[in-house]
Amino acid sequence: MMLQGLHAPMPSAFSAAEIALEAIVDLDTFPIHDLQHPKRKSLVADCYESLQETGCAHIPRFMRQDAIEAMREEVSRLRKDIRRSEDTVNAYFTNDDDSLPLEHPKRHFMSRRSAFINSDKLEFQSILRQFYDSDVIVHFLSDCLGVAPIYRWADPLARNPYSVMQEGDHFPWHFDGNDFTVSILVQQSEGGGDFEYCPNLRNPYDENFDGVSAVLGGDRNPVHVLTLQPGDLQLFKGRYSLHSVTPIVGKTERIIALPTYVTDPYAVNRPHHAKTVYGEALPIHFERERAVRADNLID
Repeated sequence: MMLQGLHAPMPSAFSAAEIALEAIVDLDTFPIHDLQHPKRKSLVADCYESLQETGCAHIPRFMRQDAIEAMREEVSRLRKDIRRSEDTVNAYFTNDDDSLPLEHPKRHFMSRRSAFINSDKLEFQSILRQFYDSDVIVHFLSDCLGVAPIYRWADPLARNPYSVMQEGDHFPWHFDGNDFTVSILVQQSEGGGDFEYCPNLRNPYDENFDGVSAVLGGDRNPVHVLTLQPGDLQLFKGRYSLHSVTPIVGKTERIIALPTYVTDPYAVNRPHHAKTVYGEALPIHFERERAVRADNLID
């Protein structure tokens, strides 16, 4: 398993021949590389059904433990690159709009305290980069979603970051700028850190502001709660499902890898979103800010 190496000057993709996927994923239990294997077909069917019903699929112990340990060690080596931020945000990561009534969800601002190791800081031989670059993984996720084709995200900061949350950190209700997010828990906190989500609360044709306002106001009826364990994989429709992470309790950091995928390979986060969450906006965020998007949703 390749662990060491300097940062790549620019992101570059691994070829299939360079990725020892069997060292990352338990292919005996989850033979995702074998398109005809009954276990793969059953797993895809289960994930698809779960995604249709709840907007989320959960595969316990998907990653090998030595791969999880390698990811934990990478985070330790990259500690100097953790970008911490604390502010108030709305669910869309947009600025306030005083042309709207105060009760509009775009004007509902919540505190956020979180930190990321941005994707452009990953080590050249990063296990997370290898996972993300695997065509086998992309094909498997596409089959689970029932969406094809899906693409790796062009956003250089947000395509596959680590979230590193400390005691008191929390991520309030929000929608993602990308279509689909994979969460791989690397290290669980002593308490808190639960993933809460409201499946398919909006869709590409309807923002459902009333439904969003209800959840922001305390309605728990649409809320699902998922507690992950290290090595678990979660596949989630983050652009359409409102979601949050509850405050971290205890001194142990919650570390989670977030490989993200899209149906539009050209799109990236808008500049305000990039600055707010990842601490900076790069030229690509401004260049593509006004690009035509696959949907008309607020970011």
